[in-house]
Amino acid sequence: MDHADTFAARKISVAHAPRIDDIPPISRRSVTAPPRKILHVDMDAFYASVEQRDDPSLRGKPVVVAWRGARSVVCAASYEARTFGVRSAMPAVRAERLCPQAIFVPPDFGRYKAVSRQIRAIFAEHTDLVEPLSLDEAYLDVTAAKTGLPSATATAEAIRAAIRAETRLTASAGVAPNKFLAKIASDFRKPDGLFVVRPREVMDFLTPLSVARLPGVGKVMEGRLAALGVTTVGELRTVPAEEMEQRFGRWGRRLHELSLGIDEHPVQPDRPTLQVSAEDTFENDLPLDELEPHIRRLAEKAWAGHQREVEGGRVARTVVLKLKTSDFHTLTRSLTPTLRPASARELADIACALRDRVERPANTRYRLVGVGVSGFVEADSYAAQRDLFDPR
Repeated sequence: MDHADTFAARKISVAHAPRIDDIPPISRRSVTAPPRKILHVDMDAFYASVEQRDDPSLRGKPVVVAWRGARSVVCAASYEARTFGVRSAMPAVRAERLCPQAIFVPPDFGRYKAVSRQIRAIFAEHTDLVEPLSLDEAYLDVTAAKTGLPSATATAEAIRAAIRAETRLTASAGVAPNKFLAKIASDFRKPDGLFVVRPREVMDFLTPLSVARLPGVGKVMEGRLAALGVTTVGELRTVPAEEMEQRFGRWGRRLHELSLGIDEHPVQPDRPTLQVSAEDTFENDLPLDELEPHIRRLAEKAWAGHQREVEGGRVARTVVLKLKTSDFHTLTRSLTPTLRPASARELADIACALRDRVERPANTRYRLVGVGVSGFVEADSYAAQRDLFDPR
């Protein structure tokens, strides 16, 4: 997967005693309803796989989807390139050093988007509850699947088979009672794999995992937990929720909930879009003046997501830059220009300019950057207003 997305840290409110620490995972919902059946479907090295499919000369070779140059970063790497240590979001010059024989291919987001539409049509044959995360991954709630297949596992197998038949690409899938478990599971047998976590298996599945497997736990957070003697999810579970919240705020309590397998967030299809964004957590924290290539790459991904809204008749007017410092302070800067950005390049230019509005010491380092667009309005309404002020 080309990882560009993170989970939001949200506190789950429960109106009854006992304390959340004492409640086994998933049982709170099962009092009133059976466990959900959630799939996370993730295309394998999506951009690179599309390139290898469409150009037979690239098959079996290390392919890096990126522009060459010091300011470029890797959008995707084939599995052949990954064996050399090449990863998404890595500076292109480093990828070239790690794998001198790599074949660099400039990204073609229009082509990737067309394939993504094919894949989503397959999802729609099985359930109306589809929550896309990016062009290459989505959550599906198949608790009541359209096709009448006997299990969520059978549904996942059918979806993967259809993707292979119709696109000549492979997908991996995770099946679990909730979203965060399904996402972890989908990564277990990549590429072209399927992994199932049944409700009764949740605690045993989570206990030995590294805390780095939990959504939002990067290198810095992993180090802070290690300083507490916590390296596995099972060890995290033994730290009281109150202590986690005292040390790390609401995100600490959320981590405690995840260690218990608790995630009540439903699959949410067709939500009115408030913001389309892409973000990355870095392997090593970076200074502000080294963020531009990452901002430009993320702007491309955010713009691809924005174009799906354009097809539905809505456009965004506001550009948002999100930064998280090495000590976990989140900063956002936004701008609503007179004329909305008309291309990924313009979006990136505005997002890069927003860095000048970040007033932090020069030695501040950043662990995460995100680029997004918000302030969605109907395209026809925006066009009419624009013509009033710019009659050209």
